[in-house]
Amino acid sequence: MKMKKIEAIVRPTKVDHVKTELEDAGFESLTQYDVKGRGKQKGVVQQWRGRKYCVDMLPKSKIEMVVSDDDVNTVIDIIQKTASTGEIGDGKIFVSPVESVVRIRTNERDGDAL
Repeated sequence: MKMKKIEAIVRPTKVDHVKTELEDAGFESLTQYDVKGRGKQKGVVQQWRGRKYCVDMLPKSKIEMVVSDDDVNTVIDIIQKTASTGEIGDGKIFVSPVESVVRIRTNERDGDAL
């Protein structure tokens, strides 16, 4: 079975909605991290107490999951539709090949380990 790792960087305010939609579609297994990063805009300029300052590393959430090749487009569509606000900073989705997966508890491998 061929598998892919999907890494999605999304707004923290969208992560719960993305997780719910993925679970409703049958994709329960994922890992979520709180991360910081920036895109082409190199952060944002904000004002506080009359002073401007640049926040160049913005809080984001990263969702990682491994799915079969057949499910990649479905998962991407769910994440894209659920996480999108139409504004700069909505995030990115990265897809990478996965060589193998092993479930530690049972020693199941690849598709069975998902």
